[in-house]
Amino acid sequence: MKTLICDKPFDLHYVEQAIPQAKDKEILVKVSSVGICGTDIHAYTGNQPFFSYPRILGHELCGTVHELGQGVTTDFAIGDKVALIPYVACHACPSCLSGKTNCCENISVIGVHRDGGFSEYLTVPEGNLLKVNNVDDQTAALIEPMAISAHAVRRADIKPNEAVLVVGAGPIGIGAAAIAAADGANVIMADTQPERIAHVQRELKLPTLNPLDDDFHEQLSAAFGGSLAQTVIDATGNPRAMNSAVNHIRHGGKIVFVGLFKGNLEINDPDFHKKETTLMGSRNATPEDFCKVQRLMEEGVLKANIMLTHTFDFNTIGNRYEADVINNKALLKGLIKIS
Repeated sequence: MKTLICDKPFDLHYVEQAIPQAKDKEILVKVSSVGICGTDIHAYTGNQPFFSYPRILGHELCGTVHELGQGVTTDFAIGDKVALIPYVACHACPSCLSGKTNCCENISVIGVHRDGGFSEYLTVPEGNLLKVNNVDDQTAALIEPMAISAHAVRRADIKPNEAVLVVGAGPIGIGAAAIAAADGANVIMADTQPERIAHVQRELKLPTLNPLDDDFHEQLSAAFGGSLAQTVIDATGNPRAMNSAVNHIRHGGKIVFVGLFKGNLEINDPDFHKKETTLMGSRNATPEDFCKVQRLMEEGVLKANIMLTHTFDFNTIGNRYEADVINNKALLKGLIKIS
């Protein structure tokens, strides 16, 4: 099989490897589509922490069941279309035992800590696959970033008609806005890039604001009927945006940080306290979030086009990864077609 491997930063190339065999309780997947995540970009440039080389990247993928290993007990059959749940949890630490497998103390992520889907075939533990026979390949390949978005929305405990501001119109922010809107929330997106604002208006049909506008808060309050947001979901990973999130909520409001950065937050404590702010972090996703996204995909509520802007051929992208992915300013979300 053909595999695209990252040997070290700025070194991505093709190698021929034997097709792996499914071991006990594993399933061999023939990969059809794989999304390109920020993790895959940062790994290439050497900016991904807790990362070791060489590594086969890719943790957002769709494929078909090609072989069942011994001991597989789940209801999968040869030819089933499947999507990957890339988080391999230990199921023994306190976080796992409390149901928070998304922040397992010993988590191993396929495509980050172990080899992933930039390859024609991949073996996966049976518990890390979800059957998606009624979803198209491109949409199914993006189930993981949308599940991260769904987890942030669930953390926020958003109710119908709730005034929600999603800051950051990258893939995770777009997914969070779409899912919050599907849950009945009154959603506004904020971003500073005109191209992303135009994308949201075109694909999600949601109102947008630019937080750099001098009258941003006046616009926000007017859009929400005279009050600021009840909930802010920040998907920027930008310290300036995160530090100012408390300014965008009304008294009694909530903030969920799904984007992150390496550094310290500096939130004005008097503003934080007088608003009795609820502040939460959101990391990865749980099977519950994946199942919700699967349902919304099957219903046609979530489709690849809400975030996907570029598709690439697996047989050539390895030779043009830096130009077409790393240095492509127009790229919002990319996907590699393998088969």
